[in-house]
Amino acid sequence: MIPLLHDFSGATVLVVGGGSVGARKARRFAREADVIVLGPEFGDRAFGDSELVRAAPDPDETREWVERTEPALVVAATDDEAVNEAAAEAARDRGALVNRADRSGSRDAGSVVVPATVRDDPVVAAVATGGTSPALSRQLRKEIESDLEGAGAMAELTGKLRAELKADVDDPDERRAAIRAVVQSSRVWKALRTGDTNDRQVARDVINEELGGEPGETPC
Repeated sequence: MIPLLHDFSGATVLVVGGGSVGARKARRFAREADVIVLGPEFGDRAFGDSELVRAAPDPDETREWVERTEPALVVAATDDEAVNEAAAEAARDRGALVNRADRSGSRDAGSVVVPATVRDDPVVAAVATGGTSPALSRQLRKEIESDLEGAGAMAELTGKLRAELKADVDDPDERRAAIRAVVQSSRVWKALRTGDTNDRQVARDVINEELGGEPGETPC
């Protein structure tokens, strides 16, 4: 499977199944999409900002729900394989993506796996095992969380520096080397992770050193 980032803003995600798996999937997608969850009961589970519909559709009714809601993604998360298969088939017929929560390993075309995610906006890192071992995905996510601390701030800082360097440094190789030096600098990472308000100046000093200038000068 090829990992891609997909924008579900304004799209509908239909989750068929109101159990713990359906709740987890709903919470994930409700941060961005309009999520509808079908289930006979929901207990005290958290579904995020999702629309909960009490229903226990059979396969034919499941297909009708897919037609009615026109989802961009269908999550099949019941304990009834016939219902899950009907949801998946209806999604494929509409050209929608499918996430079979009851399947691991080989999957049909159009299938997606929801990875374990670490987020420090605008940086996102995802770990997936093709659905074979969600526990391993979660463990690996925990291990890389500390490594990504400050990554969002680094992305925003270097994005601004790139724009400034384009205006002041003609050689694209020098610009790339300067940004690479900032990203690799332990001084800049430390400033970002400790909340040092001088992080921008620290980065500029690194750039000046890379370009042969003196600390404190402003090349950009």
